[in-house]
Amino acid sequence: MGIKSELSHTFWITWKDLMELRRSKMRMAMMVLMPLIMMAMMSFMFPSTNSVSNIPVMMVNADPGAMGSGIVQALEQINSASGMMVLKNASSEEEARDMIVEGNALGAIVIPENFSQILTTRSSTVNITVITDNSNPQISQMLSQVLTQIIDSMGERYAVMGLEPIARNIGVNPVAMVVPFRAEAKGVTEGGSYVEFVIPGLLMMTMISSVMTGLPRAIAYEKDIGTMNGFLAAPISRFSIIGGKALGRIIRGFIQGILSLILAIVLFRINVYGNLLAIFAILFLGVFSFVGLGIVLTSVAEDEETASMIIMTLTLPMMFLSGIFFPIQMMPSFMQTISKWLPFTYAVDAMRRIMVFGATLGNVYNDVLVMLIFGIATLIIAIPVFERGMTR
Repeated sequence: MGIKSELSHTFWITWKDLMELRRSKMRMAMMVLMPLIMMAMMSFMFPSTNSVSNIPVMMVNADPGAMGSGIVQALEQINSASGMMVLKNASSEEEARDMIVEGNALGAIVIPENFSQILTTRSSTVNITVITDNSNPQISQMLSQVLTQIIDSMGERYAVMGLEPIARNIGVNPVAMVVPFRAEAKGVTEGGSYVEFVIPGLLMMTMISSVMTGLPRAIAYEKDIGTMNGFLAAPISRFSIIGGKALGRIIRGFIQGILSLILAIVLFRINVYGNLLAIFAILFLGVFSFVGLGIVLTSVAEDEETASMIIMTLTLPMMFLSGIFFPIQMMPSFMQTISKWLPFTYAVDAMRRIMVFGATLGNVYNDVLVMLIFGIATLIIAIPVFERGMTR
């Protein structure tokens, strides 16, 4: 059988699978809705600091002097401009803690009773305590960071005001006397929100999930209803059958990836710094690298339901270990080791570096190589496994 005939059979099977998708309007709608829902959930579940508002925070001023009241007024003025918090008064630190425990507040600011006295005498540094609801880690971390920065800047301003007469006499900047140097953090590119971190991984996840969960329908289902026997009895090579099934799933996954990318840019204002051709290449490679594995798993399963269960059992942990939702560096060391052996990790890493950093294919050469090797190796393994599975 010549190459032309092999390709003709492959494209025919591919066209058959694509036409099956066209006949199902619901499946076509879900190709768009699934990534849209996932991206919408992530954008609202993990908001930026600027989008958070009306956080209930208790204000405890145990200081009888004027300094404590001045801090409270300054905090109220700052908050009125941002609208981030809803400040409520509490009589003591214990009451503020009880409000947090009962779920009526997410944080508290406590000014100690000797605040004005210590500031006047300059005998030591006095602390304003920030208490947060650490049962809600994200809000707790964000609130703690914001309030600490505000209070520290107010302390610097107070110190500058005290040193201003001295600094004027000696001709120096009072700010430089209080803060001789400070850190300035910058990213490689602008932005850097959690949504921008997670969207590239979500694109790969929705594509690969669609391909992997669709293969049981394309292979096991046709085996169950008997149409696969027609392919096996026809003068068509096993390579053409696998090639057609694989190419059909690759095209469907690639289309879904492009639609998801457009939705991310248009609806969620995601900044894309990479070249679109490089992004499309990684989308294609990501789908290609998992088609062979999906065929192998589907071929060894007894029926469509079993194949779906096997694939879901394998892909779900893989998605969490690949760094889509959490940085791999934050995982335990044994999980980091496992993630290095997962091809999904390299697909997500390549997509994220291209979209967020504007990297080229040359910059993600190792990721591309791993996906190519894994995809080719699993497709080679899939041919004998498929034949054995279909003739059981």
